[in-house]
Amino acid sequence: MRRLKLAERPGWKARATELGFTFHHVDGRRYWDERAAYAFNLAEIEEGLEAPAAEIHAMCLDLVAEVVKSEKLMSDLAIPEAHRDYVAQTWADQAPSLYGRFDFAYDGAGPAKLFEYNADTPTSIYETAVFQWIWLEDQMAAGVVPADADQFNSLHDALRDRFKALFPHGGFVHFACDPDSVEDRQTVRYLEDLASQAGIEPQFTPVEKIGLDADGRFVDADNYIVGAMFKLYPWEEMLREPYAANLPAAKAQFLEPAWKSILSNKGLLPLLWARHAGHPNLLPAYFEGDAKIAELGKSYVRKPLFSREGANIELVDEGRRAKVLDQGYGEEGHIRQALHPMTRFDGNYPILGVWMVDKAPVALGIREDRGRVTRNLSRYVPHVILD
Repeated sequence: MRRLKLAERPGWKARATELGFTFHHVDGRRYWDERAAYAFNLAEIEEGLEAPAAEIHAMCLDLVAEVVKSEKLMSDLAIPEAHRDYVAQTWADQAPSLYGRFDFAYDGAGPAKLFEYNADTPTSIYETAVFQWIWLEDQMAAGVVPADADQFNSLHDALRDRFKALFPHGGFVHFACDPDSVEDRQTVRYLEDLASQAGIEPQFTPVEKIGLDADGRFVDADNYIVGAMFKLYPWEEMLREPYAANLPAAKAQFLEPAWKSILSNKGLLPLLWARHAGHPNLLPAYFEGDAKIAELGKSYVRKPLFSREGANIELVDEGRRAKVLDQGYGEEGHIRQALHPMTRFDGNYPILGVWMVDKAPVALGIREDRGRVTRNLSRYVPHVILD
């Protein structure tokens, strides 16, 4: 694994905008960054990333099967008591999943280490599935990388095929998010397009426009019943909304399903460690209040059970506390995870996101930052397999 310094393609910004990748810069700051790329050999991808992701995903599913039977574990994960039966029922019903993303620290030398699992509402889908693939094709055509170069990236086809498998007869599916978030709206537009390719009729609705009819069913602003919905809206918030009481009777299929609330939670990390202590791809982690946190010593990462884009994550290195981006997360509790000594590449810390569709690892997306916490404006950098 190495970081390559490359020239940008002429006209890439205009092309990105034309293709709908309008958030390549955010508030004037570069988000997509093709001045560099990470290069791997095939073994690093297959053995270093793909195999661990598949194994950990299987461990996560085993954990869900355990948690849904335990009030204590549900409580540890701050799943509201009133809705634990609903979460458990979606697992019993085998409600299907679409996707998720594991975030690993990896340098090609030691084993990949799991930082977290974005199991419910991960973004950076379009830039992974489409725009970095276009980048690779352009760079091969220009002779910048060899013509036989490759990329760990079948995300586009995998998502389309998964939509076909979930809705084999097509039909009407709602897609919802906050329409005022450019990244969220464009991400959902891309998924709507994939659904169309799979024979589905997508219908967008803003999250705030979803209501209830007289029978307690969810409806959109035009009073169409929500029978199936992809929602870019996290379960930890949905389960705390006033309408959450209507979820069991609504008979709606959600992507992601409610059992994903067990995995899209930093509490997953200590639960995995308790069951697989010493696993080469896991870091020691404990709930705050567990006496075993003393084993972490003076170096650890304090994470809220729920947070987004690095908010309220605190690095403590030999007792020295780094500056925290405070966005108010942490009311439900915290965990502590061992501080992993990340490798810097040209002064940057990369986080490697391995994308899962259903149960299979299908793609890699990389974000890097000068700091050790990946935040909203951390840059997206493409990758290539060279040998």
